[in-house]
Amino acid sequence: MTTDPTAYSRRHFLFNGLMLASAAATVPAFLEGTAHAMTRRLLQAGTSSLPGVPDDRILVVIQLSGGNDGLNTLVPFASPEYYRARPGINIPEGQALPLSGADGLGLHPQLRPLMDMYDEGHVAIVPGVGYPNPNRSHFKSMDIWHTADTTATGDGWIGRYIDSECCGTGKGESGRPETPAPQDAAGGPPGIAIGRSAPLAMQGRYVKPVSFESADLFRWSGEEIHPALKETYDKIARTGVTEGVPAESTAAYLMRTTLDAQVSSDLIRKAVAMRPQVAYPGSDLARQMSMIASMIRAGLKTRVYYATLGGFDTHAGQGGPQGRHAQLLGQYAGALRAFYADLAAQGNDARVLTMTFSEFGRRVSQNASSGTDHGTAAPMVLAGPMVRPGLHGQHPSLRDLDDGDLRFTTDFRAVYAGIIEGWLKGDSKGILEGTYRPVPVIRES
Repeated sequence: MTTDPTAYSRRHFLFNGLMLASAAATVPAFLEGTAHAMTRRLLQAGTSSLPGVPDDRILVVIQLSGGNDGLNTLVPFASPEYYRARPGINIPEGQALPLSGADGLGLHPQLRPLMDMYDEGHVAIVPGVGYPNPNRSHFKSMDIWHTADTTATGDGWIGRYIDSECCGTGKGESGRPETPAPQDAAGGPPGIAIGRSAPLAMQGRYVKPVSFESADLFRWSGEEIHPALKETYDKIARTGVTEGVPAESTAAYLMRTTLDAQVSSDLIRKAVAMRPQVAYPGSDLARQMSMIASMIRAGLKTRVYYATLGGFDTHAGQGGPQGRHAQLLGQYAGALRAFYADLAAQGNDARVLTMTFSEFGRRVSQNASSGTDHGTAAPMVLAGPMVRPGLHGQHPSLRDLDDGDLRFTTDFRAVYAGIIEGWLKGDSKGILEGTYRPVPVIRES
């Protein structure tokens, strides 16, 4: 590794904090900010992935923040214990949507769009997903899911995947990346998260994710500070290295980097501005999914996208077939259905696997506020034409509880392993830093 302190590659510079949303007269201010790094690799015709790693496959993650109530999502309508525990917020047996091949289990009635996808063979459900010694703190449990580590420490599992499989980083005995790729090697594209900040799950050692809440904000906005800045910025950002600037100078380096950033910003905003192929519902999650579909349609080479739907911390007024939880599930299912209709119209649906999770489920019994408190296990949903449809694993027993909570039946890292091995074709042992028997949620290819 070079000892020359000036020999930084443009990828290293960009991947460590280029801010597109502001401009200033000094280099330190120019380098700091909230917009994550991005380069033209998001739009290259190819990437230098490791042998055997398919670069046309995409993973989309949907996070249901707050702790989704699994028992009212995947309803055990044949269980009398369920109705005794939830006299005021249950889903009546006649309103649950029975799942074929899953006796006594059905979906919440607001999940009709998801049910349609299930009947088409495009949805797999893993019930009772959790981990040993569950933590009921939103932050701690979410960090556990993001790091794939019950100590909730380290970098993100998706970040480790992108580090190791997309960028050709060296691996040690543990399988995790230990040394960065050569500076001049073309690395894979970073993941993209729709939101104010990038989730821990996508934070790698070497590749940092891109995050933005709105594509309109993913741009240089210096002219809004003062119109006089526009001409100077355009001269740098649109032309690259200006005449008379030495090619190996710091100024030339910054000019080339700024051009890379501006090209990426322009193309992402142009991609997101494309009209979707289908009509989406009017929800924030639908907006996020529409943006992701547009970026896929535009040909961005990003392999992982991340969207979030919050509001699932239903301690009070949760409701049964109607209510706040029902509304959230309806938003989720409607957005997912529209997303796959959009992808199918593009011809991209077979390229995109979507995984949905929440940091924990809810308690089995309702509380005194007609809601549910923090619990443990909950179902995960995987969608796309590549999934093995149906139910994978056993639903937790309502007759054998752990101090009023469900006992998990599938470790969430086994689901991750199934995705990494079956879809992303990565090394799950190295990426997850442990051995987990993959849940076979992906069809053999």
